Amino acid sequence: MDYLVALLADPAAWAALATLVVMEVVLGIDNLIFISILTNKLPEAHRERTQRIGIGLALVMRLALLGTVALIVRLTTPIFEAFGHGFSWRDLILIAGGVFLVWKATSEIHHHVAHDADAHAGAGAGPSKSLTPLSAIGQILLLDLVFSIDSIVTAVGMTEHIPIMFVAVIAAVTVMLFAAGPLSRFIERNPTIVMLALGFLLVIGMTLIAEGFGSHVPKGYIYAAMAFSALVEGLNMLARRAKARAPAHRQE
Repeated sequence: MDYLVALLADPAAWAALATLVVMEVVLGIDNLIFISILTNKLPEAHRERTQRIGIGLALVMRLALLGTVALIVRLTTPIFEAFGHGFSWRDLILIAGGVFLVWKATSEIHHHVAHDADAHAGAGAGPSKSLTPLSAIGQILLLDLVFSIDSIVTAVGMTEHIPIMFVAVIAAVTVMLFAAGPLSRFIERNPTIVMLALGFLLVIGMTLIAEGFGSHVPKGYIYAAMAFSALVEGLNMLARRAKARAPAHRQE
């Protein structure tokens, strides 16, 4: 109890908490985009429930991983060397997660392109029959495991206080829980956003692979490029809406 009281009275602890919360929320954007695209393939009646279960279980998993933070830190110790680089368990997890993300984004791009062709031919896209709520939850947890290990290793480098890490994770996952539904509906209403989001996932997947092979890619560059792309797409959406409203105004 004295330890927690001392933390509450320490300005440096509050600064570390604020920094960690922001970092966890920003890192959670990648996961949130993936969750939104994935659950939008489910029937509408199952989407919100699947999101809540997946994110809730992800929170439990992250807190459990924080309980084994000493083991997580040891995952950065090299276990073998190849191509002049010492690979650790963390590197292998990042590479596996990156490959999964690249494969998933590529298959989703193919799926949407094929469905666009079907739509022009007169067939509706509709929900995916091959995806079930259970498999969606499994994929959410699989990808969250990769992001969790990476964020915990980063958090350990920023603070040594486990309670601060717990609060930051709970705050970030709570934001994800409330943002998942609105983001999914926004993506569903704007089909062009789907391709942009899938492009983001491809970039994130390649970044994870590069990190696994020892090439550090500054996250600021990645998120700046994503923000600029989102801004351009937002301007395109406004231009399309203005163009669609123009004939109606002329008829009046």
